[in-house]
Amino acid sequence: MKRRVLVVDIGGSHVKLLMSRRNQREFASGPRMRPEQLITKLQETARGWKFDVASIGFPAPVRNGRIVGNPKHLGKGWVGFNFAKALGVPIRLINDATMQALGSYHGRGRMLFLGLGTGLGSALVWESTLMSLELGDLPYPDGHIIENYLGVPGLALLGEKKWKREVIYAVAQLKRSFIADYVVLGGGNVRRFNKLPKDVEPGQNQNAFLGGIRLWETDLRTRRTKWRVM
Repeated sequence: MKRRVLVVDIGGSHVKLLMSRRNQREFASGPRMRPEQLITKLQETARGWKFDVASIGFPAPVRNGRIVGNPKHLGKGWVGFNFAKALGVPIRLINDATMQALGSYHGRGRMLFLGLGTGLGSALVWESTLMSLELGDLPYPDGHIIENYLGVPGLALLGEKKWKREVIYAVAQLKRSFIADYVVLGGGNVRRFNKLPKDVEPGQNQNAFLGGIRLWETDLRTRRTKWRVM
């Protein structure tokens, strides 16, 4: 029987629940949301859905399937939180940008994913390997960090025209630094670009669902998980 996967995409302002690309529900999150509140709202919002396992994308560093740092845009108490016990089903937990990166990957070459959201999500994918990155805190001029310029705050700070130039410049530098074959730009603000440079393409928010599904893929020869998360 086909495994039914619930995909949970946790963001700084909303939490999206997906059972398919079109079957989606959501609820508000925010800086006061703690894990117990999220589980209560998740169970309420998912009422009536039947799922066997869950994939969770979380906006903070995740290592070996466990949260190792509190998120910037949610409440406290997330480090080490046991989602599997709280939900009562097997779960696979990775960084939210990494999950969207996995869903954006074409299956070839080395892809750098950059999410232009509240902060700056980032991940690198090649072959069957996922590497979660934390580029948002890279230093920028005058004591700033890069996500203050490329994320939502940068749009308000710089204005749209200058913000676009800043994004294109930074993307080119990061692409070169990670020796990426192509870059996928995620986040709602990518729609502001009418044209992107060669080997840079816009992502789709729905790719988080595909990434969550892919987390449960297995290698038919070894029957082990297909994707190695670093």
